[in-house]
Amino acid sequence: ATLPVLAFAEDIKCTEEQLIRALMLSHLMVIYIKQSLGRLSALCGCVVAATGSSCGITYLMGGSKMQISYAIKNMIGNITGMICDGAKPSCALKVSSGVSTAMISALMAMENKVVTPVEGIIDEDVDKSISNLTAIGSRGMEETDKLVLDIMTGKSC
Repeated sequence: ATLPVLAFAEDIKCTEEQLIRALMLSHLMVIYIKQSLGRLSALCGCVVAATGSSCGITYLMGGSKMQISYAIKNMIGNITGMICDGAKPSCALKVSSGVSTAMISALMAMENKVVTPVEGIIDEDVDKSISNLTAIGSRGMEETDKLVLDIMTGKSC
């Protein structure tokens, strides 16, 4: 939620105030999503952090409130379902996927391109889209979480 925004801010040489606002937006979005997701979820935390990053990056690109909501919808429409398997080396790969998706989602949003409510879990209302994401991450992935734990504990390493 921090480093992608910081790296983008350095590239565009924004002001300190713009950086602070972008970082606050990123982190507040993560908190907003996480509070509905719950403490533990099989949904990879990278999905949430990268969504916050996409908001901060879109803001730094000069995005409007609507374009920031588009970035959120693009993120939800793209990487929802990425599971946390507790495997730290694969976390780096997931972070890379999240950051590149955050950038793509921001660029699309700036061109007013957005995953529409016709597709999957996206709703016209961005808050409902976030609610759909967190429902999948909490209630929908309960069985996934158990299965991942069974697989991990059943290994003969």
